[in-house]
Order: sequence, then structure tokens, then C-alpha cells
Amino acid sequence: MENMGNMAFSYDHGCFGCGERNPIGLKLKFHQEEEVMKSSFVPQKEHQGYPGLMHGGIISTILDEIMSKSINAKGFIAVTARLEVRFLQGVPIGKPLQIEGWITAQKGRLIDTQGRILLEDGQVAAEAQARFMIKRGNG
Repeated sequence: MENMGNMAFSYDHGCFGCGERNPIGLKLKFHQEEEVMKSSFVPQKEHQGYPGLMHGGIISTILDEIMSKSINAKGFIAVTARLEVRFLQGVPIGKPLQIEGWITAQKGRLIDTQGRILLEDGQVAAEAQARFMIKRGNG
């Protein structure tokens, strides 16, 4: 059982994005700087779509994960209701990425977020907007 603010939930560490016990997962680690959740990642060959470029589905997964963690940091457990990703340029395999996510608004049980993936030189490679729905009770 893990405590997120005043909500406890059961977590088995099997999440594809951050689960420590998922043998094929991304094992993302997070830290918060002010209101922005951050992570880093170096995509490997197994994360490839086109030769030398990261698969768009994995890019989307990472963005979903960072935005979700920005919500968890506020003590909420929420599920993705809508996700829109803009791919601005190819994400090269083997190069470090910086990932950022933050909350932009909350209305009742709905939380809006934004996220982005930055290349080594600081250029934005992909950005996303998502709406999450707060889950009631324990997961």
C-alpha cells in the first residue's frame, strides 16, 4: 500500500512506464521542481519505430506517464480520459531526453495537464495535452 496525500492505493510495481518489477518496462524515475514533474530517459533500440527513431507509441506513453505523475504529486489518483500528442520532430535512439509534465487546470473530478519531451539541445520533440479523471476510492 502506498500513500498519496490522503489517499492510499495498492501498487504492484508492474506499470509499463514506471514499474520497477516490470521486466520490459521503461522504469522511469521522477522528481518534482516547483510545479513541474520531471524525468529523463535514453531510448534504446528496442524502443525504435523507424530506423534510428523512437516509436511514437512509446513517446505517447512517456508523456502520459509524466502528466499522470504530476497529478499523483498532488495526492490524486487519476486515469487518462483524453490524450493529444503533437510530434514536432524525430526522437533519436540513444540520446538523452528530458521529460516534463504539469497541471494546467482542475474542475471537479477533471484535471487538465501538459507535457513535453526535450531533446539534448533543448528543442521540443513532442508535446501533449491530456485530461484525467480523478478516480474515487482506493485503486
